[in-house]
Amino acid sequence: MAGTIQNREAFLDKIAGSLGRQRNSGPFERPVWKYRPQDEVLKGYSQNQLLEVLREQCKKILTSLYTTDLKHLPETLDGVVHGYGGGPVVHWKDGRFSEWGLDPLFKEKWPERKIDVFEWDHEKGVENIVKAEKANIGITISEVTLAESGTVVLYSSKDKGRTVSFLPACYIALIPKSSLVPRMTQAARKMREIHERTWHVASCINFITGPSNSADIELNLVVGVHGPVKAAYIVVDDL
Repeated sequence: MAGTIQNREAFLDKIAGSLGRQRNSGPFERPVWKYRPQDEVLKGYSQNQLLEVLREQCKKILTSLYTTDLKHLPETLDGVVHGYGGGPVVHWKDGRFSEWGLDPLFKEKWPERKIDVFEWDHEKGVENIVKAEKANIGITISEVTLAESGTVVLYSSKDKGRTVSFLPACYIALIPKSSLVPRMTQAARKMREIHERTWHVASCINFITGPSNSADIELNLVVGVHGPVKAAYIVVDDL
């Protein structure tokens, strides 16, 4: 239900008066800028070219990058989890995991190998956070992925808890190849397209660039200060 803005006109009139002018209440036209450098970086790159940009950037942000298709995704994810030492594993409650054929891995193969798997469930309240805190690996899906900076964009919701990506020791982001964009400018446009298509606003939008790190103290880089020590991106060819 839409809210009501109280005292809007009086508030805006007061601001305009403080600036020594009348308030312009007419329609505004978006300015057309002669130069738009934000559109030129990686302009015209294909998804394959953007993937190579992402691959090179991952080397700089200490993030492992894997590529696969939907058929081999379970095998690839299983290998990455094994390389990180196994469970406990926490992951979002997201229908795409089932669509991508990961249910047998989450619900059968890993439990059979004594790997504890927990699916975020808003009805379980604080238990979600406890499980994420004790997990070795957290798994989420990127909605938009910035090739230039190696940044994944996560949309939080009641079944997509924020702690899944930053409380476990290791983090794995599944990246649909179709989600790749050059940089922040194109990411903002894609996010707007998602909003206009779904009319849904995420409770929180996180931009994550590899594992947690900081060089605040004497410019010495320390990894894992505020979150996962290791991070891996698995790009899934969904095109």
